[in-house]
Amino acid sequence: MISSKEAIELEDKFGAHNYHPLPVVLEKGEGVYVWDPEGYKYFDFLSAYSAVNQGHCHPKITQSLIDQAQTLTLTSRAFYNNVLGEYEKYLSNYFGFDKVLPMNTGAEGVETAIKLCRKWAYEK
Repeated sequence: MISSKEAIELEDKFGAHNYHPLPVVLEKGEGVYVWDPEGYKYFDFLSAYSAVNQGHCHPKITQSLIDQAQTLTLTSRAFYNNVLGEYEKYLSNYFGFDKVLPMNTGAEGVETAIKLCRKWAYEK
């Protein structure tokens, strides 16, 4: 088992930080709680900047991830797949849009928004 002190020293020596992390080492999480290697329990008020608002290791989400990984790991958008159209239909109907374009990250979302703005400007 690696201690918090050792983990911090390793990251500080070999990792290039885009900002300096808080001096807490997270080893595991469950629900709204996280633990460090020494067993101290914390509330996870950061929630990975909202990426884990559902809590850590939610059993239904974990099982869905396992089920999908055992079925098909990943498809490129270069191919169709058997569930994306149903998902796009749901989102389109729910939000009242003609079409949707799901993205993996916020950066892709911003890039697509810029492309839409440029297309709109060129057509006006």
